[in-house]
Amino acid sequence: MTDANPTPKEWYADGLRFECTQCGNCCTGPTGFVWVSDDELEVIAATLGIRASETEARYTRRLHGRRSLTETPGEQGYDCVFLDRNSVPGKAVCGIYGARPTQCRTWPFWPENLRHPRDWQRAGRTCPGLNHGSLVPIESIRIQRDGTPK
Repeated sequence: MTDANPTPKEWYADGLRFECTQCGNCCTGPTGFVWVSDDELEVIAATLGIRASETEARYTRRLHGRRSLTETPGEQGYDCVFLDRNSVPGKAVCGIYGARPTQCRTWPFWPENLRHPRDWQRAGRTCPGLNHGSLVPIESIRIQRDGTPK
């Protein structure tokens, strides 16, 4: 007997190429949001060497009943409060890279970028790392896709 509703094969079943170029484009642009959980806030606070309550007050805002990292106006739009354009000449790096939230860790493998090849290509217009670098296997893409905060 065959399955009446077979699992559709993802268009990216062979994997996708991605390598971060440290351009900072994923961390800037129009005002937006980077959701931060309580656990993530604790990790960020430990990285910064301050209390979670201070981290929350200084670096987050309430948006739609949730907590998001704040943004600062910059030349390219609104930068994440932790985007560092000065430490590495010609690069934009994350000031809390090891403690960055899941939403940041899972870029560019967000569900909205994976719905259709045209969505991936659209994301690639602002992210020069898409379709370059190492091949990311489907298993890794699925883990990141499914772990992206909704």
